[in-house]
Amino acid sequence: MKFQLESAELMVILVMVFVSVFLLLASLSIPVFGEQRRVKRRLQQRINGITADNDQPAISTLLRARYLKKLNPLERQLESMPGMAGLARLIEQAGSQVLAYKVVLLSLVLGLASFVLVLLLSLHVLAALVVGLVMISVPFLRLLYLRNKRLLEFEAQLPEAIDIIKRALLTGHPFSESLNLVAEGLEGPVSHEFGITYSDLSYGSDLRRAMLGLLERVPSVTLMAFVTAVLVQKETGGNLAEILENIGTVIRGRFRFQRRVKTLSAEGRLSAWILMLVPFGLFVLIYITTPGYMEELVRSARGHQLIMISFALMLLGAYWIRRLLRIEV
Repeated sequence: MKFQLESAELMVILVMVFVSVFLLLASLSIPVFGEQRRVKRRLQQRINGITADNDQPAISTLLRARYLKKLNPLERQLESMPGMAGLARLIEQAGSQVLAYKVVLLSLVLGLASFVLVLLLSLHVLAALVVGLVMISVPFLRLLYLRNKRLLEFEAQLPEAIDIIKRALLTGHPFSESLNLVAEGLEGPVSHEFGITYSDLSYGSDLRRAMLGLLERVPSVTLMAFVTAVLVQKETGGNLAEILENIGTVIRGRFRFQRRVKTLSAEGRLSAWILMLVPFGLFVLIYITTPGYMEELVRSARGHQLIMISFALMLLGAYWIRRLLRIEV
């Protein structure tokens, strides 16, 4: 009985270490730059002013209806459940082709399997529940990671795409054909997304709906500036090539500043990793070299309380460091 109790206590400690390391890895993937909320809000207001039309269906509704038409009746019913629309949008932004209900099923299977496995090994319900909840979140965290990675790649390619559009306009190509040149001349997410926008225009969609569909798929402040310029020029007129040249210059300057900020903040990010991982390294080292030294901490109720308090403070510190290093550009 005593051996079983000690095994359960040790399993709880290991689960806490696993969860803390998992959360720290997620929280300390520190974004050096954040979206400028004021700029995003201002650009969104301008787009809303351009698209304010009571008889125009919502772009997201049209995209959702087109997405559901491709599915069989059972999949259509599953995809129509509450919350599936937002998850499907996240999957699309991540560049994945999997259906939303399959992600939910995978999440539930991972959570249930890990819960049962930990419960059988440790006979500790709380530890099994914590691990199960963590594993449930893994597919969604993976999608968030893929979406952020894809958005960064898209934004890095956008200045080159704008240059192609500008040169195409100067040589006399229509705007829709310049989008096709981007799709054919580049690779990666920018080629894919501009190709979809060109197809929308070719199939009879108007420019406003196609550009807002692009922005719906790629929620980026940089792209929002491009879409705003195109839509404003459509309404008021002007030299679009000159406007795009100015936007391309601003975007390149923003990226240069971002890279400089990333270089200057590298020391802070490295310090954050060291500060958060040193306690775990010391715990493992001391536990291996002198197990009796850690006996009181691992076995006693007061030691467990100290571990819980340290765990909570460490997560608070990770959040605080993340906020300090999140620099808006």
